Amino acid sequence: MTAAEAPGIDLLIGLDLAGFRQAVLAWFDSRGRVFPFRGTTDPYLVLVSETLLQQTQISRGGPAWVRFTAQFPTAESLAAATPAAVLRAWQGLGYNRRAINLQRAARIVVEELGGIFPRDVEGLQRLPGVGPYTARAVASIAYRLPVGAVDTNVRRVLGRVLTGDPAGLSARELQAAADELVDPEEPDDWTHALMDIGSTICRPVRPLCPDCPVAMFCRYAAGDRPTGVSSRPVTRRTRRDGPAGDFTSTTRWLRGRILDRLRAAPDEAWINVPAPIGEHDLAAIARSLRAMERDGLLELEVLDQVTAGAAGPPSPRARLPIA
Repeated sequence: MTAAEAPGIDLLIGLDLAGFRQAVLAWFDSRGRVFPFRGTTDPYLVLVSETLLQQTQISRGGPAWVRFTAQFPTAESLAAATPAAVLRAWQGLGYNRRAINLQRAARIVVEELGGIFPRDVEGLQRLPGVGPYTARAVASIAYRLPVGAVDTNVRRVLGRVLTGDPAGLSARELQAAADELVDPEEPDDWTHALMDIGSTICRPVRPLCPDCPVAMFCRYAAGDRPTGVSSRPVTRRTRRDGPAGDFTSTTRWLRGRILDRLRAAPDEAWINVPAPIGEHDLAAIARSLRAMERDGLLELEVLDQVTAGAAGPPSPRARLPIA
């Protein structure tokens, strides 16, 4: 691939690539963090860890991975479980659609692919819930393919090293550079190493440049930094459902409380979901229930009578999905 085909590779001109790789991997050998999920090359176990870590702090992700994989040690065991059992095992981790997508992926692998996970990025991305980053992380860690997995931490490290700006690369430039930089002999350790450097040293605010193993290669450490606000924000601002800082007013909070009630119910039992829940009235609860049903998070009885302003409508009834 040429620089013209993949803009971003031209930014590597003049970089001591061998020295850069050696510095990253030597640092990881001596300073890399240790987690229960590191060391496995089972694509299912790697996918579970990467799915967990999408929205879960890594300090919580390790114990959660141990618990979840103890209950569902293989793709076959996860595929055979009820969604209700999977959602109960996921309790406390949030963003519960991750659990449903993980089980859907396991069922596709077991029922359609003969129990064999795809061995390439494109095939992995066809699984539910698997995006570009997760596919590349699984490919590099489980199959040791030389592909660059780019998360927020890696974006910041490479942006600073190559341009001096943590947000100085477009998505195409960043992915092309990440793929070119990855160590072809140790892509698994490379993936972990760049994430660790970004998380512990190349921090968003006040990075620890004197402690960084790649400071000698880095334009940011050399003082070549943007003078104004970058046109490419490091993170995308997300829309809030309610007033800033008032989490209990959000749909996410409401969905979490509904799932907590369903998890506490006996298996296959339908339960009433009466209003209010916090400050959410029956109409808001009904909207969330319908959306959660579409997401595969619950089964729902017909809500024809539940309308905003209706006099005395019955409480909706729901349960965790059992099939």
